[in-house]
Amino acid sequence: MSSGKLLLGVLVGVAAGALLGILFAPDKGEKTRKKVISKGEDYADSLKEKFDEFVENLSGKADEVKEKVTDFTEKVKNKVSEVKNETKNAAG
Repeated sequence: MSSGKLLLGVLVGVAAGALLGILFAPDKGEKTRKKVISKGEDYADSLKEKFDEFVENLSGKADEVKEKVTDFTEKVKNKVSEVKNETKNAAG
């Protein structure tokens, strides 16, 4: 499951929960609105934490890939230098 789909699922779940909370609330409107706002803030905080974790994880993966690409590039450069030197030595 991709992260985008997971994030979308969380957002849909939050919206559905808020809607159901309003529809089935036994309290008066003002009290219900306060509860919905409070829950919405809780969900928003939770979502922000999960998003921050996602970004941190993604950043770590990007750093890993960058390091691997750098290592690979160095190996290729070294191999090209070796081949050049061998070619130069064989010709000269």
